[in-house]
Amino acid sequence: MKRHRRTRTSARLLGLSAAVLSAAAAAFTYTAATGAAAPNEATGQSAAPSSGATRTVRYDLGDKAWHLPQTGQPGELAGVVHYPADLGTGRHPLIVMLHGLHDTCADRKAEAARTAAEASGDDAAYEAANAKLSAWPCAPGTRALPSERGYDYLGRKLAARGFVVVSAGANGINASSVMGDDNAAARADLINRHLRMWQKLSSKGRGELAGKFTDPATGAARRVGFAHHVDMGNVGIMGHSRAGAGVTWQAADKHRGKWPKGVDVKAVAALAPAYNVMTEDMANYTITKTPFAAFRGTCDGQVGGEALSFAADAAKGNRSGFHQFAIHGANHNYFNTQWSPQSRQVAAFDDATPVKKHPGQCTDREGSTPVRQLTEPQQRHVADTYLGAFFRRYLLGDTGQDRILTGARHPDAAITDVDVTTAAH
Repeated sequence: MKRHRRTRTSARLLGLSAAVLSAAAAAFTYTAATGAAAPNEATGQSAAPSSGATRTVRYDLGDKAWHLPQTGQPGELAGVVHYPADLGTGRHPLIVMLHGLHDTCADRKAEAARTAAEASGDDAAYEAANAKLSAWPCAPGTRALPSERGYDYLGRKLAARGFVVVSAGANGINASSVMGDDNAAARADLINRHLRMWQKLSSKGRGELAGKFTDPATGAARRVGFAHHVDMGNVGIMGHSRAGAGVTWQAADKHRGKWPKGVDVKAVAALAPAYNVMTEDMANYTITKTPFAAFRGTCDGQVGGEALSFAADAAKGNRSGFHQFAIHGANHNYFNTQWSPQSRQVAAFDDATPVKKHPGQCTDREGSTPVRQLTEPQQRHVADTYLGAFFRRYLLGDTGQDRILTGARHPDAAITDVDVTTAAH
């Protein structure tokens, strides 16, 4: 297994080695499971579609509430939750989202020092500044960088469609020493830890999350009746960047036995996944029993074409539904608002490669065909369209989404092209 040290380049650019695998697998005839939501135990019905109104709460059990199984290093158990304002009488599918590798501490002085050191070639100064930006917990008085809030736009829209959505923090993993397959395994362990807490809360109204919800803006305690309103037998997971590898690991056939009792993952989405292409055991990522989707932008400056070809290899033998989406003009960071320039957040940047003498056009690090770069709102709109269609299809049983998932219908054609590959092996 090849391990990668975080250097001047890899601390800013989150991708893997320069190894590029073959192109994505060719399309096959589409077949899919029904994906119908599991019934409510008491009423025999799943929760009715949401009215569209949503609410948001947060939970934070502490910066050292969890420890990486691989190293014992500390990590947080924290998340932001978007949910239908009216939970009704039924159960809502749960979607857990996880971010990938990024700086952990919003230290502007350290960021300025790192930028200056990079420009001057001062390796010692660079590493000293980078250590402050990649620490966990953060130094007293320094705010944690809230990468988990970067998917609020997705969480709100999915909640408006009837889902309960949790975006979990993974700063402890990002600051740790785990790399390669161990990094993917750690993210899978963290997802399972959150799922275990939600299973206890949903089934009995008890456990670590009981009484721990707060208002994200004020910090005031908020009482939310999630008990018996979250369908833990109908779960979706989404991971971005390194967490794309993490969710693939978590949903792999080999690791289904680690899912908490009473939890069934019915859909897994890898968004711009940064896989360990040098893995020694592909079985750790092979998914044949769960619907699986992989997404990558053609202007992604941090992960190359291996993101889709690796996913295709992981999906060999999958007859539950496998989908790939190449989004023209999308980069890596715009999927997360906290990593994007308009946020003015520490370490936010545009990772697409600009095309000389062609303003507004971009390519990836492999020199793909130049295309018009999507704006931040445009890229997120496309992500919402296709991720929303995927989860609605497999968690709500909405077969009306099939035309989008098979490429028969392109609802965002006015914004950009999306190459769709749908396969069943």
